[in-house]
Amino acid sequence: MKRVLFIGGTGTISAACAALAVSRGFDVTVLNRGNNPESPARVKRITADMNNEAGVAGIIKDMDFDAVADFISFTPDQAERSIRLFSGKTRQYIFISTASVYQKPLSNAIITESTPLYNPYWAYSRNKIAIEERLLKEYRDNGFPITIVRPSHTYGDNFIPVCLHGAKGSYQVVRRILDGKPVIVPGDGTTWWTVTHNTDFAKGFVGLMCNVHAIGEAFHITSDESLTWNGIYDIIGNSLGKRVLKTHVSADMLCKFEPSWEGGLKGDKCVSVRFDNSKLKQVVPEYCATTRFDQGAAQTLEYVLSHLECQIADPEFDELCDRIVSAADRFGV
Repeated sequence: MKRVLFIGGTGTISAACAALAVSRGFDVTVLNRGNNPESPARVKRITADMNNEAGVAGIIKDMDFDAVADFISFTPDQAERSIRLFSGKTRQYIFISTASVYQKPLSNAIITESTPLYNPYWAYSRNKIAIEERLLKEYRDNGFPITIVRPSHTYGDNFIPVCLHGAKGSYQVVRRILDGKPVIVPGDGTTWWTVTHNTDFAKGFVGLMCNVHAIGEAFHITSDESLTWNGIYDIIGNSLGKRVLKTHVSADMLCKFEPSWEGGLKGDKCVSVRFDNSKLKQVVPEYCATTRFDQGAAQTLEYVLSHLECQIADPEFDELCDRIVSAADRFGV
C-alpha cells in the first residue's frame, strides 16, 4: 500500500483528494494544526504546525512516504523548509501551485503548461512562481522529486464560485440574488472562465500521485468546460429560481473602489482562460471532468442553503456592492 502525506488535507481541494485517495487504497496521513477536525474516514492524523519545523522534523524522523502533497506553501521560504524536511524522505513531492501563474495578459488564447509564467498584478501568483522555480532547481541539482500541480477556480459543496466576493466568502452574492439585488460583474461579463468541481480535480490529482511520469513535471487540472461570467451567474440564478440582475463595472473602476481586488481580477478572473488538459490526460489517461457547472452549481447551492454554517453574511461587502451599483447607475463605470 502506497503511503502518502497531505500537508493540510481539510480544504476544498485537499479534502476531496484525500477522500478519493483513501477510496483507491492509499494509506493517507494528513498533517495540520487540527483546527478543522473533519477529514475522510480511514485517514490518519498528525497534529502539528508546519511553522514549527523542528517539531515536525521530530515527528516524521522515522517516517518515509511514497508521496507528500503540500497544499499550504505560499512563500519561497516555505519551499526551503519543505526541501529540508522532505529531502530523502519521499519519492514524490507534489507542490500545489495555481493556474494564476500563467502569463497576464496572455499571448495565446489556449493555455498549456508551456505558457510563460508571468503575473505583474498579483503577489500571490509571483510567490507561487518563485516556489516553482526553486523546487525545480532542487530537482535539477539534487534530484528532489517534484511534481507541480496548478489548480484553477475549484469549488465544492460549501461555496459557490463567483467572480467577486468579500472576505467572508461567496454566500452574500447568493443572498443578493435571492433578494433581487444586483450583483457586480466585472467588464461586460463575456470573459471566458473555467470552474472545476473538487471531485473532478481529485481524479487528476490522485492519478498523478506515485506516478513516475509526473516527476519533474508541471500539470494544470481543470474542467474542459468554458463559460462566460454572464453565463456562470445565469446558471447560479437558474439553480436558485431567480433572474440575476447584473451591474457591469470595469475592472479598473472596481479596483479603485477596493484596491485589494486587483490581483484576483486583473491577475486572474478578468483574463479569458481556456485550458488544454492534453498533458494531464497523457499521464493520467482515465482523467475526465464529468461535473458540468449547471450540475455542480445545483448540488452546491442545495448544500449551502440547507447548512446554516455555510450562510455567512457579509454586510460590509453588501454595502460596498450597493455603493458600486449606485455609482454605476449614476455615472456609468
